[in-house]
Amino acid sequence: MAYDVIVLGSGPGGYPAAIRASQLGFKVAIIEKESLGGICLNWGCIPTKALLKSAQVNEYLKHSTDYGITATGEPDFGAVIKRSRGVADKMSKGVNFLMRKNKIDVIMGYGTLKAKGQIEVTAADGKKQTVEGKYLIIATGGRSRELPNLKQDGKKVIGYREAMVLPTQPKSMIVVGSGAIGVEFGYFYNSLGTKVTIVEFLPRVVPVEDEEVSKELEKQFKKQGIDIMTNASVESVDTSGAGVKALVKKQDGSTVTLEADIVLSAVGVVANIENIGLEAVGVKTDRGRITVDKYLQTNVPGIYAIGDCTPNQALAHKASKEGISAAEAIGYLEKKYAHQPEAIDYANVPGCTYCSPEIASVGYSEKAAKDAGLDIKVGKFPFMASGKASAAGTTEGFVKVIYDAKYGELLGVHMIGHNVTEMIAEAVVARKLETTGHEILNAIHPHPTMSEAFKEATAVAYGEATDI
Repeated sequence: MAYDVIVLGSGPGGYPAAIRASQLGFKVAIIEKESLGGICLNWGCIPTKALLKSAQVNEYLKHSTDYGITATGEPDFGAVIKRSRGVADKMSKGVNFLMRKNKIDVIMGYGTLKAKGQIEVTAADGKKQTVEGKYLIIATGGRSRELPNLKQDGKKVIGYREAMVLPTQPKSMIVVGSGAIGVEFGYFYNSLGTKVTIVEFLPRVVPVEDEEVSKELEKQFKKQGIDIMTNASVESVDTSGAGVKALVKKQDGSTVTLEADIVLSAVGVVANIENIGLEAVGVKTDRGRITVDKYLQTNVPGIYAIGDCTPNQALAHKASKEGISAAEAIGYLEKKYAHQPEAIDYANVPGCTYCSPEIASVGYSEKAAKDAGLDIKVGKFPFMASGKASAAGTTEGFVKVIYDAKYGELLGVHMIGHNVTEMIAEAVVARKLETTGHEILNAIHPHPTMSEAFKEATAVAYGEATDI
């Protein structure tokens, strides 16, 4: 079986790569070992958002009297999980439809590179077949990282995958790590009534975010009843009893033993690059990721890599853009696309965290801008001063903007609050177009909206605020 382009992995990077390659006139196959859509659609982005929506609805019920409505109801944990799985299944079937629509052959099985242009696919029943392709796009994604002292058994010490399908709701949970996965699951389980403790090795939660965002999230989480331990590490876990005992070391060297039903390890992801035959064809890796150039090509001509198995952010939207760019780079080589794709600006990839309050950011943090020696203007607008936020009963959080003082360049935007993940795209486009602060001020934003907080924060930065 010979193809122009073979894509190894059908996640949010792989399936757009396959579709774009097909659109450019290539004969395409995609190899997937489990479910179309990969981790994102089946065990990551999509089903977690379904869980978080259920948590949000539950929060509305608990605070319905704040809106002048009396409503009662208790969450059905099993039904919440079932809804999440149904949403994931629907999306995966949607990818299956897209493959048929774009005439892409789907080959189910585990793919291993045997030689350049040659992949052996082992099906679930053990049967093997070899497929050949002139170009290969590796999109094998990542998985939950395991720490040596925090081995996952899938029952009492779990990763994000098990956290989505627990048979019963735990009464208590220790979440190790406060990145996006940790705080999203911490919020979800706490909102349904599980006692949650978050343990973070670094000095603050969501450590990749701006420091003020970290402080605000910690404040809001503590209000919600979540216990937070920073500058702390889980040294060992004892699963011999009915639950789990975690020995936690504090910054001063003292230790404390925490007890819970479940420990969720949320300490990041590791790339799936083992046992796929990279060594057989000489593909170079560095620090556990596949090395690529600005057009996503590896050191081996004709072999590309995208998504979580490559450097930079482990984000679905970054993977999707890389997949499309890789297909277009191949198209350019084969004279099916007019020009080389534009190199991706990894400094302008937005990050979104879907706990409550939500977090969204792009570009420099205030500290990073200062560390870079930039002269900056900073503005912050609290949602407490927003009419729409007050009407919606969601006044937590703020929008913070960072501009270059001399040229007015938008350097960074950091948001925490209700629905801010839907607002960050304006900042991404503004940065892409090299928009200045005065251009943001002169672009009329609709009122009343949460999104006008971006303009209001800009007004604060320039000393022109009229609403705070």
